Amino acid sequence: MRYDAVLFDVDGTLIDSAPGIRETFAHTFQELGIDDKNIDYNQFFGPPLRRSYAKFLRTPEEVEHAVDLYRAYYHEKGSHMCVLYPGVADMLQALRRAGVVLCTATSKPVTVVTPILQELGIAEYFHVIGGASEDSSIDTKTAVIRDLLPRDFLQGKKILMVGDRRDDMEGAGDCGLPAAAVAYGYGSKEELAPYRPLILANSCNELTNFILEGDSNE
Repeated sequence: MRYDAVLFDVDGTLIDSAPGIRETFAHTFQELGIDDKNIDYNQFFGPPLRRSYAKFLRTPEEVEHAVDLYRAYYHEKGSHMCVLYPGVADMLQALRRAGVVLCTATSKPVTVVTPILQELGIAEYFHVIGGASEDSSIDTKTAVIRDLLPRDFLQGKKILMVGDRRDDMEGAGDCGLPAAAVAYGYGSKEELAPYRPLILANSCNELTNFILEGDSNE
């Protein structure tokens, strides 16, 4: 195997969560009295909530209020609008069968992402579901990865970070990890190219083969 441990981003990499995120942001903007007609919602798919809301609100207190509004609505409705990308379940099953240690590394709080993965039937494939904290102590992708790396089951492993956005690539780089990107998620090739991911996979099958067999041209 090229890698025997993989950290997976969730939104845009394992699940298409865009409809629920978009609807939840629209709801909170309405509650906050923010006109969203010229807002590009794609910018919210991946980054931490606090960073996203800080672009529109003036104080930390306002940001925390927006986060609370978002989480309440997302728990009630938005989180149930997620679907797996094609091939995700087969990919995770194949990697686990090959003995690869699997973890998530998401900017979603662990308490939020865990029931989503359970509902979609893939929680069982992960050795640990890693993610952000409810507060701001573990909020960025870099902080999430750094929280995961000391775990005993990752020691001595060849670890790969997989994601679809700039935050994933930067988090991997900050932590000294190689990164792979997926082309079917929310990030564009133009966004990802400057970070030179080892592969820009067009499908879960392509990504699985790279992890297990490596790139023959490398």
